Amino acid sequence: MVSRLLRFESGRPQVVGSIGNAAVLRGTSLAAALSECDVVEIRLDVLASEGALDRSEWQHLAGIPILFTARCASEGGVIQSTVNQRCAWVEMALEDAAAIDIEVANLAVMESAVSLMKARGVPLVASFHDFSATPPAAVWLEKLELARASGASVFKAAARLHQPTDLEALASFQALDHGMPVAMMGMGAMAPVSRLLCAQYGSVLNYGYLGNLPTAPGQWSAARLKDAVAALDPLVA
Repeated sequence: MVSRLLRFESGRPQVVGSIGNAAVLRGTSLAAALSECDVVEIRLDVLASEGALDRSEWQHLAGIPILFTARCASEGGVIQSTVNQRCAWVEMALEDAAAIDIEVANLAVMESAVSLMKARGVPLVASFHDFSATPPAAVWLEKLELARASGASVFKAAARLHQPTDLEALASFQALDHGMPVAMMGMGAMAPVSRLLCAQYGSVLNYGYLGNLPTAPGQWSAARLKDAVAALDPLVA
């Protein structure tokens, strides 16, 4: 069984090493993962697209927490999938999951999977993505409240940044005390600085990539991000 030792504490930034395909997963040793990140993210939709969705694919990473993500196409998934398929992916990964990421928009339709997670004690990361723009804070707040109502342990949001005011909006939302752990991050040219700034303001999950394949626009390598986050002083809003 893969390690479930994963805590989400506001103000305690953890670096997530995201894996972009099955080849990177197979080529990532436990020692390398432990040195480059705190948590490994495995995209179930990516493995499904490659015919590699099997528990044996990640058993060599026993010893580091694994966050499984079941992404639908509308929020960055690499294949079209049905609700039943994504629920089946989640159920298959539960035995090894330190946490599972499901989009806020899918929480209601994937209620069976969410309920099973709760019964097994697997934390839910409820996520929201805007790949084109930075939405108003009211949109993030609405999604956060839906996440809270579903019993999520973390609300995570990613947005496309176009100008400095977008970066300011992202960090300002992260800096607020929402009564639950939050992880905010930007995409695009300002993504690297956004991930550092949000980490300083307490983002609990900060994503980089393992191997040589970024999994989001403007992403740092996990190793570089981990070094940078470790050198930061926390900021107080």
